[in-house]
Amino acid sequence: MRHPFQSFRAARWLRSTNLLLQALLFIALFAGLNHLARYNAWRFDLTQLRRHSLSAETGAYLKQLGDGHDPRQPLQIHLINTFPQDPATAGPDAPADLAQINNDLASLIREYTYALETNTTVRLHVDNIDVYQRPRDAAQLKLESNHLVLISGDNRREIALEDLYQTKNKQRAAFTGEQALTAALLGVTNPEKTTIYFLTGHGEMDINNTTNDRGLSEISMALRERNYTIAQLDLMRARAIPDDAKLLLSIGAQTPFDPYEQELLRDYMTARAGRLILCATPAIAPTGLENLLAEWGILVDDTRIYDRASTGNQTGYGDIILSTFTPHLITKPLIDNQLVLRFGDTRSARPDPTRATDPGLSVTPLVLTGATAWGERNYHLRRAPRLDPAVDLPGPLPVVTAAERVAAKNNLPFSVRVGRIIAIGSSDFVANGRLRAGANNTLFFSAVNWLAERDPSLNIPARPIEKFQLALTRDQLARLRATLLFGVPGIFALIGLFVYWTRRR
Repeated sequence: MRHPFQSFRAARWLRSTNLLLQALLFIALFAGLNHLARYNAWRFDLTQLRRHSLSAETGAYLKQLGDGHDPRQPLQIHLINTFPQDPATAGPDAPADLAQINNDLASLIREYTYALETNTTVRLHVDNIDVYQRPRDAAQLKLESNHLVLISGDNRREIALEDLYQTKNKQRAAFTGEQALTAALLGVTNPEKTTIYFLTGHGEMDINNTTNDRGLSEISMALRERNYTIAQLDLMRARAIPDDAKLLLSIGAQTPFDPYEQELLRDYMTARAGRLILCATPAIAPTGLENLLAEWGILVDDTRIYDRASTGNQTGYGDIILSTFTPHLITKPLIDNQLVLRFGDTRSARPDPTRATDPGLSVTPLVLTGATAWGERNYHLRRAPRLDPAVDLPGPLPVVTAAERVAAKNNLPFSVRVGRIIAIGSSDFVANGRLRAGANNTLFFSAVNWLAERDPSLNIPARPIEKFQLALTRDQLARLRATLLFGVPGIFALIGLFVYWTRRR
């Protein structure tokens, strides 16, 4: 008797069942891979300029966006793109390179949408509105063409075309859309801005000055873009520190502070948990703030830093290259990305070796010179600089030091911050002409963010625009068109005929 599985009908059923199971397994594998990709996505940006990645600073801000909101009632953000999507229907004011602009914006908005997918306290809604094709919606939302508009509740920020690109020789040289969009997001989600006061009245560098050596106009503009309110404060005239002062900056003071001003600053730092940045200038008489720094365990020496190995010359004059950093939230972006600083005239700012033991005070040197540097005390003498071990300070020397004081609260088993201060032995490193040298801007913004209790991270860079031009004559263009239309398909047709002929043999 023939076995039932040896019949043709049984064999056909077995083959059919096998094919069905293979199909089901393939579908299950495909569904499983899609499920894993949906909830465990990995993305790698292999482009040279990381065109498809947001900067670390933007990532840090997006993670904090919506803090305090209930996930059941997330913060609603409406992003409206009024750049025409179809060049054929674009209005007369559409830019000539509209296609490139749309590509840049679409890629950027896609990255923000992806980054906010895991943030359950924020909902980003993206809409494209052509003001000529949807005039009713444009009138209701008060939209203009060629803008990005962010709306959250009653807060609104607009980004114009000129804010999205840097231009050089009337040509778009770099895309700054991430800077503009991140600043706008901070503006609509944090309407209460942090106020920073720049101290004046002692020859400090000026936020309204546009010169390269003494101007701080670029710093002022960059801080406003990061949703900070900027103001100037003359303590002798105001006779008080405003209640909304979140952070004070003294950059490059030339003359001493009055005792009354010193007492105001001392009270601000202790009684009001103040935040302060002091940027010193070498070859300047004592400013009167030395005692305040000493109370915080910091010593700014009357020295001038020289480093022949760093400057590359025998005199030691020139920019000081700094690449040694102590692990800290401020220096984390410098360490992670192996960045360097370029300081000009610099003096040492280090933990005071004679300070009394204080368990509530933490003093950390952040940036140090190399071992070949030294702090010369007799720099005012007209002679070639040289290290005198009996007088000068040998390297490595701290040039940026941070101090933080904490105290117990009502005898509870935890502490609260009382104040933070950063002393920097150079003032020109944030001047307009040197701000973008090395990673100077990264250090400054990280310091400001740490003092203001924002997450310090990378500065957002502009993305250079790469352009390629192919110059062809009319005949060359005709030959290229014929090759693409007939040559390439013809080659594949010949390959197919050859395969067919060989198989028939």
